Amino acid sequence: MAKIKGITVTLIDKVPDGFDAFGHQVYQDSEVSVENVLVAPTTATDAVSELDLTGRKAVYTLAIPKGDTHDWEDKEVRFFGQRWRVFGIPLEGIEGLIPLDWNKKVTVERYA
Repeated sequence: MAKIKGITVTLIDKVPDGFDAFGHQVYQDSEVSVENVLVAPTTATDAVSELDLTGRKAVYTLAIPKGDTHDWEDKEVRFFGQRWRVFGIPLEGIEGLIPLDWNKKVTVERYA
């Protein structure tokens, strides 16, 4: 039996980088590589439910490894050579009660 192994996903976060001439906060992209992320196509039932509820089309579900402390809510991610947007809140289980290496999942949509 082979061990399950995820891929490396790039999480793109916005970090404050000063203020513009009008006094508004300016942000800069900060990229962080997160290893061992499982990527699975969203089931047809979940995709239709999300489309009905939020108007967004769920394409993939990402399983985030235990111990990850990054903020995944409303962030951009890059994998498979494309950019994706996380939507909804991350669903997280109790680490000690989940037997494998992942305890959090997020849903992504295509982002151009």
